[in-house]
Amino acid sequence: MSNPNHLKYLSAYPAHLLDQVRRLIDGGKLADHLRSRYPQAHAVRTDKALYTYVQDLKDDYLRNAEPVAKVGFDSKIGIVQQALGLHTAISRVQGSKLKAKHEIRIGTVFRDAPPEFLRMIVVHELAHLKEKQHDKAFYKLCCWMEPDYHQFEFDLRLYLTQLELGGERLWG
Repeated sequence: MSNPNHLKYLSAYPAHLLDQVRRLIDGGKLADHLRSRYPQAHAVRTDKALYTYVQDLKDDYLRNAEPVAKVGFDSKIGIVQQALGLHTAISRVQGSKLKAKHEIRIGTVFRDAPPEFLRMIVVHELAHLKEKQHDKAFYKLCCWMEPDYHQFEFDLRLYLTQLELGGERLWG
């Protein structure tokens, strides 16, 4: 029987969904479920390719937002910050003005993930350029950039649960 502690990534979801997840785990079907929904990994492998990917999404949806100076995969994310990705604004004094340089870092565990998961994480981090807090406006912006945002987030949380249970990386 599945340990409730292994559902920490899903704790905010309703009981009927958690029961379905527990049945998948108890039946040893969680990995198969994820592979059937997301059969292949994305092709973004380098920091340069990730930067281009992020810039393309930003240009499509947030043209007037502040520029993103740096984008990359980061092996420390997930271990240290308990996050999937990070958006940081580094402030520097330039003359008499204070300038912020925005950086986006994505956990390296998502270097080998389905394109939907990468897009969901990037959309989330890009949304922080306009909305700092995780509030209604933030999630509305995420859903505008990716209409299936909430489904992809749920499925990504299923994948994190799969990894937490000691399961293999599915797309590596």
